[in-house]
Amino acid sequence: MAPQAPDRSGPAEPGRSSVSEQDDILGAMRSRWNDAEAAKLDGVDLLVYASRLIGAETSLVVWGGGNTSLKTSERDHRGRDVAVLRVKGSGSDLKSVQRKDFPGVRMDDIRALLDRQDMGDQEMVAYLAHGLMDPGGVRPSIETLLHGFVGAQAVVHTHADAIVSLTNNDRPQEVLSGVYGKEVIALEYRRPGFRISREVADAIAATPQARALVLERHGTICWGATVREAYDATLELITRAEEAIVERKQGRRVFGGARVDVLPPAARRATALAVAPRLRGRLGRSKRVVLGFDDSPGVLAFTSSVDAPTLSQVGPATPDHTIYTKRLPCFVDLARSTDDPLAVWDALDRSVERFVGDYTAYFEAHKFVGAELVDPLPRVVLVPGLGMFTAGRDRRTAGIVNDIYHHTIDVIGNASAFGRYVSLTAPDAFDVEYWPLELYKLTLAPPEKELARRIALVTGGASGIGRAVARRLAMEGAHVVVGDVDEAGAKKTADDVTAAVGNGRAIGLRMDVTSEASVRAAFEETILAFGGLDILVSNAGMAHSAPVDRMALGDWERSFAVNATGHFLVAREAMRILIPQELGGALVFVATKNVMSPGKDFAAYSAAKAAEAQLAKVLALEGAPHGIRSNIVNPDAVFQDSKLWSDEVRRERAAAQGIAVEQLEDFYRKRNLLGARILPEDVAEAVLFLAADRSAKTTGCTLTVDGGVKDAFPR
Repeated sequence: MAPQAPDRSGPAEPGRSSVSEQDDILGAMRSRWNDAEAAKLDGVDLLVYASRLIGAETSLVVWGGGNTSLKTSERDHRGRDVAVLRVKGSGSDLKSVQRKDFPGVRMDDIRALLDRQDMGDQEMVAYLAHGLMDPGGVRPSIETLLHGFVGAQAVVHTHADAIVSLTNNDRPQEVLSGVYGKEVIALEYRRPGFRISREVADAIAATPQARALVLERHGTICWGATVREAYDATLELITRAEEAIVERKQGRRVFGGARVDVLPPAARRATALAVAPRLRGRLGRSKRVVLGFDDSPGVLAFTSSVDAPTLSQVGPATPDHTIYTKRLPCFVDLARSTDDPLAVWDALDRSVERFVGDYTAYFEAHKFVGAELVDPLPRVVLVPGLGMFTAGRDRRTAGIVNDIYHHTIDVIGNASAFGRYVSLTAPDAFDVEYWPLELYKLTLAPPEKELARRIALVTGGASGIGRAVARRLAMEGAHVVVGDVDEAGAKKTADDVTAAVGNGRAIGLRMDVTSEASVRAAFEETILAFGGLDILVSNAGMAHSAPVDRMALGDWERSFAVNATGHFLVAREAMRILIPQELGGALVFVATKNVMSPGKDFAAYSAAKAAEAQLAKVLALEGAPHGIRSNIVNPDAVFQDSKLWSDEVRRERAAAQGIAVEQLEDFYRKRNLLGARILPEDVAEAVLFLAADRSAKTTGCTLTVDGGVKDAFPR
């Protein structure tokens, strides 16, 4: 039996106030409609406009939730005028929806079902496919019939937080009647599909004076003769709900007050940094995850409260949340807050283990023929006194999970002001979580790439080889942290990456590899952004050319600081993450042909790079028991986009070879066996090979990318 949520809906306490993050914005729902913009649009284009306005309000719909529709007249393939329902397609998101995301379904096919009393999900989907104006196009929403059965021209369906707050308590009919009187129809929860569509149609027909309909624990249905009317009706309905919530919550203590003390900010940060890689490893044993951490005030107020252990285990705010967050979060059993990372980790590990057992039992109790257990690990982990971790296949998905649970916290707090918080029953939640038509949405995502779910840190990423490596790893699905002493250049590379592969996939940081503090700070930012690390590409370097007898000690030491000690510092920090994370990992060191074949007047560079190579080989020995591979790439004469080949270094190397500066690039090209010009992208391909699982059985290896310099053959 699910735990019973405490009832905090009694009389308000004098002097008490809510800690909900929504308190300042509830009651402030405003119309985003712009008459000048809307006047330029009509038909489906106007529907797209209104849909985006609704999608922009995160308190109305989150991440693919909700849908809109418009009944129109169109010409079919034979030139006949036919009535058509344009409805949001499955898998699209209202905030970014486009015209193409509204498949058309013939209304005569929809109306033909009004005489039916029931229809299976698969039968309904197959039937609607035959009614598409564009056969084989976007699959229409599972709630298509709900829209089609409503007689009004325009329909808006949302999962508004304020409305769900009125229904997710133990007396929803009384609460709704008190807010709306008889203007709004209220129906008990039923999973989306034919039967609820049928019930909505019957309820509206029986109550023609109703202005809207509320589905308990689900959301709203509003309608109008025009798109504008349906939009305005939605905002009016929700504004009244928000006003009722503000009034009800005045002077009430939210979540029963504090149960444990919240750690100070510095302690929260240090503890999160210590446990995040371990948690990422625990959650990613079968399939890696990206992990986010959140210690915002609203999250801390909830996770550290008296009622959180019980309220968090009641259920989601709305059914569609389960696809991202599962039915319940993992609530960590901590009787008091602590900044001892080992104590926090022990509690985390025990709680995750218990979650897996409970989730498996939940699956076994409710499974149907053909159902297969999905990942039994939590997506949301709540730690009293510390904050919240959220997991997803990428940073975007982890962010969606985070956003959804923020909404859940708000709904729990608001609903509890009206009565005991309630949610879906376990069987109802299972029906949604394992509903084939809902899981279908997840199949719309493209296949995962080779480095999907992996986190890579590339040093010296502002230019040349580092920039090319960052781009290449990202193109294969990796999340990339670009470090460089040139902060602007690092951020530029990261911006280029996100422009190519999507937001959230790269960050650029200032990183001076000669500074222990700078290196540590960059790895800390990596953990806070993504949860851990999988790949280190230690690439940052500099060159100095001079005969030994004329070399200054400072130049020698600077070369070793960057080209040897710098690699040690970044490798040490990487190992400190990879070992406790227990997911293995890949270290790739960008060295040089000079390791095998040193150059005249190049002692500081060649010797320091030889130290880097030896370090990489030692790490192959030390990392192997942990599944951590360490390999080396030896490039030569990579001039393009290179800061290493400064004007000064070019002059010095030309002088060492006895040639003119303008002959230098051609000299290096001609000296390799293939006569090839070596580009940053060529080196990036070698790095990709060593970073990916295609080289899973390779460690301690040196891979040359030099066109074939015989004196530098590995031997």
